[in-house]
Amino acid sequence: MGDLRSTYVSLCRESGVEIQESVLSQLQGGPRLDLGGHSLSADTCSMLSRTLHKNHTVTELLLCDCMLSEEGAVALLTGLIGSTSLKVLDLKGNNLRAAGAEILGRLLAQNKSLNRLVLEWNALGLWEEAFSLFCEGLALNPSLKQLDLRNNQINHQGASELAHALRRNSSLEVLDLRWNNMGLLGGRALLEALQKNTCLVQLDMAGNNIPSDILKALEQSMAHNSERQSATRESRSRTQVLSKEIQILKEEKGRQFVSLMETIDRQREEMGRSGRCTTVQMSQLQETLNARTSAVSSLTAKLQMAEAALALSEQKNTNMAALLTQTKTEKEQLWEQHNREKKKELEDSAFKEGRLLKEIQSLTNHNVQLRNKVEEMERRCKSQQQQVFELKQQLTNNTAELKLRLAQAEERLEKERLHSKQALENLGSLHHKEVENVNRHLEETERALQERIFKLEAQRIQLEEEVSQTKALCVSERTQAQDELGRVRAQLRLEEREQVSSLKEKLSSLRCSLQEAQLHSSQQKDLISDLQTRGSQHSVEVDSLRRRIDELQQELSGKEQEKVAEVNKVRVELQEQLGRLDTERMAQTALKERINAVEREMKVQSSNHKEALRDKDSEISSLLEKVRLRDAQIQRITEAEAQRASYLQSAILTYVQGSPLGQFGSPNKSL
Repeated sequence: MGDLRSTYVSLCRESGVEIQESVLSQLQGGPRLDLGGHSLSADTCSMLSRTLHKNHTVTELLLCDCMLSEEGAVALLTGLIGSTSLKVLDLKGNNLRAAGAEILGRLLAQNKSLNRLVLEWNALGLWEEAFSLFCEGLALNPSLKQLDLRNNQINHQGASELAHALRRNSSLEVLDLRWNNMGLLGGRALLEALQKNTCLVQLDMAGNNIPSDILKALEQSMAHNSERQSATRESRSRTQVLSKEIQILKEEKGRQFVSLMETIDRQREEMGRSGRCTTVQMSQLQETLNARTSAVSSLTAKLQMAEAALALSEQKNTNMAALLTQTKTEKEQLWEQHNREKKKELEDSAFKEGRLLKEIQSLTNHNVQLRNKVEEMERRCKSQQQQVFELKQQLTNNTAELKLRLAQAEERLEKERLHSKQALENLGSLHHKEVENVNRHLEETERALQERIFKLEAQRIQLEEEVSQTKALCVSERTQAQDELGRVRAQLRLEEREQVSSLKEKLSSLRCSLQEAQLHSSQQKDLISDLQTRGSQHSVEVDSLRRRIDELQQELSGKEQEKVAEVNKVRVELQEQLGRLDTERMAQTALKERINAVEREMKVQSSNHKEALRDKDSEISSLLEKVRLRDAQIQRITEAEAQRASYLQSAILTYVQGSPLGQFGSPNKSL
């Protein structure tokens, strides 16, 4: 901000331009530069353009009612062409002329940062060629969003140029055309342009002498454009939401798959632990059985030893009885331990079965939720398919309308060609007639000049007296005009400066009347020499008319080429729109394929889950069968051990009873 002021001062000193204090006071800081109401000279405008070109901090430039001259406007706007920071430009009430309109067209064609442009009260529509260049720049601009063209005296020809620009523009959203003079033809041209423009949302057309039906049609086209933009935004948001939901579903399914694999791994580990525990128990039982068999073998050895040692048989009998009681108690304890372990295993298996059933129920509920989500996705896909179908129908309608318009445009081109040929022929005939009239006029003027010379000398004396009188009147009128100017300037700001142009015309007419009164006498003297030179000028004019005819022919050929280029551009735009719709359709098909893939993955996961449940059920049944077989084996082993113990007991009793001590036991008792 301080840099902006210092650069302005340094540039003014380098160029030797007087520093304008009113401008310098506004260069204090901030991105907004307001110079409204200050009269800016051409040198000041050139210095401002150079400072703004060097310093890129100003984003809003307000130049309302600055009464810019053509040189100042051209200098200022050429400096703004390469600006990359300017967003808002306000040139209200500056009476811009042909040069200003041309440089504005260059600014719009080359600047890519401007968003809002205000050109109210400038009368740009009076210069047709300059306004056509302005419209060409508007057609090429990619960044402008708002344009204000109120009170610019735009007629139906300017409206047609503006319509051509709107057909090619793809960024303008708000356009204000109030209080112009477009009429019926201008309204129709804009209505035809809005059939191709889809970005314009707001168009103000009050005070243009346009019928109400065309205004309603323009409002409908604006509403259609706004609905189309809202529909595109909704479709983009819906596609984003769908992609996010699909990503969330994929993540949830991945997490569920990982959790399922973890639960399966845990269950496998638990089954492995239970199997290892059962193998350890079986090995322990086998060891006890081996110990029992070794004990039985030792008992048989002892029995054989008892046959050799009869004296120790009674002691051995008591020991064997004690051993039998101990073995019985050990067997009962082992049986009770085995029953307790069996009950625990049964309770654990029942608890595991309940937990697995709960997990199965939770997984089934989650599968139902996933199916509901998939159904919702299918319904959304169907709605999007309907929207795509509607968009295709709109495309077909638009292509048909564009084809009709192309045919109409070609017919108009042929008509304009015929009209141009007829105009050229008429111009040739008129040229011959004008040459003949000029020759006759020259002869008549030569006769009349001699008569006028005598009359002019008498009139010169009268005119000198009239000049002195007009000078006095002009002095009084000048003072009155200055008073009127002071009053009118106060009224201009209240009435939106509607009478600026009229007051300027009055001032110019007063000054012209003064100059004409002063120069009338000298013109009378120079009239004779002018009449002599007119003959040569007429010949020069004939040559210029011929050159003009050649230029018109070249312009016609150029316009034909431009129209052909515009038709080609329209075709290219149609092809681009068709390509965009094809890409959207491909995106929709890709979404459908993703949804189908997600459904297939869900089906595969559900089938895998069912197979895992079946495998677990088969494993549980096999484990139960193994437990039952082991219980039967343990029961058989205990029965075999009981039989062996009974056999041993009976053998020991028979052995004891058959021994001589057993036989002599009864007489000793009787003694």
